Amino acid sequence: MKKKLLLLSLCGVLFLTGGCVKVAKLQDGRDIVANVDGYDVTAEDLYDELKDTNGATALINMIDRFIANKEYETTDDIKKYADNQLATIKVQYEAYGYDFASDLVNAGYSNEDEFKEDIILDYKKTLVAEDYYKENLTEDEINKYYEEEIYGEMTVKHILIKPEEDSDEAEEEALNKAKEVITKLQNGEIEWKDAVKEYSDDSASKDNEGLLSSFTKQDVSDYGEEFYEAALNLENDKYTTTPVKSSFGYHIILKVEQKEKPSLKDSLDTIKENLCDNAFKEDTNLSSKLWIKIREKYNFHIEDTIISENYDVIKNNLEKEEEK
Repeated sequence: MKKKLLLLSLCGVLFLTGGCVKVAKLQDGRDIVANVDGYDVTAEDLYDELKDTNGATALINMIDRFIANKEYETTDDIKKYADNQLATIKVQYEAYGYDFASDLVNAGYSNEDEFKEDIILDYKKTLVAEDYYKENLTEDEINKYYEEEIYGEMTVKHILIKPEEDSDEAEEEALNKAKEVITKLQNGEIEWKDAVKEYSDDSASKDNEGLLSSFTKQDVSDYGEEFYEAALNLENDKYTTTPVKSSFGYHIILKVEQKEKPSLKDSLDTIKENLCDNAFKEDTNLSSKLWIKIREKYNFHIEDTIISENYDVIKNNLEKEEEK
């Protein structure tokens, strides 16, 4: 799940919540931050006012930045990734007719480099959260996934029959056509390679007898669970006798071969990656929940009582969300 960024979240930070906050460098709490008609606002006054509202959030951001930068250096690859993400955000934003540069300034950023630093930080935080999740997977979780989800790579051939349009009638026509092709194969009226050329709507594999080589469950995830399970349950040189439905249409699958199941040791990285990927997809708040534990790992402690209480509210809300 590398090179993954919460793009919408970053856009929300930029365009909804106001982006970066610029803070004066003060010597002590009595330094004057602002004044109006003889009324002076000191740093201490401002701190007392802000800590009730944004204090916990601001503190969390500071702590998380420290931890993320400690865990991951800003490499050239990360900088390149941030450049690509920035370019993508600009294109998407300007496609709606907005002025990216103006709104960037209005959000509190002096320039694109400042915004890019937020992209880098968000990316690092994602990596740290993923690492923490993988490090804390139990043997039972890993073994269960290995037993139930890891199989040897398969090679199959398939014929895809797509509905001509999005309608119940077209769907039924595609299903019936797939059934007719199966009947012709069973009756010896047509050879597999000829059936692929004549009937398959998969242009990528049509000229190669419908071949899908050495794939895993993740490699054919677009075809869905049903496709993979049907292929898994076939014997070599056998094809499905009923059409297999996917989001693309109806498949007739011919199993060519299946390799031996890899060892747990050889599968470990894949298992951790897949479990992590699945967990983050299922729970959009998982990163926030894990960062509470990551801060505890670094012995995070808040001295200010009010900010501490506000931070507890944030933690409690996440815990309640997890219980739902």
